[in-house]
Amino acid sequence: MYIREAHATDVWPSLANRHQNIDIISPRSYEDRTGVAEACMLKLDIRIPALVDNFDNAVERQYEAWPDRLYAIGRDGCVTYKSGAGPAGFKPHELEEALRNMPMLAG
Repeated sequence: MYIREAHATDVWPSLANRHQNIDIISPRSYEDRTGVAEACMLKLDIRIPALVDNFDNAVERQYEAWPDRLYAIGRDGCVTYKSGAGPAGFKPHELEEALRNMPMLAG
């Protein structure tokens, strides 16, 4: 789940982003947020499907995902995998393994 941008240059600029030539302004629409999410996934080589939180940031508030994390959430709503703080703690291969081992619920 991609939530609101942590280091948008117009809100909270990051020196690390500046050094990597990452210049993201706060998205003004859901389409903008989706575009930023896609760029993030490409940059971090994340190859698993992702969803984008709405502007009410309901998922962010529910799971308190700051700093950014990778989660796997079962159909029952329980967290089955939580990565280390990202992006350095992102280990997509661990998440993929957790997803492969996730029990499939009937229904």
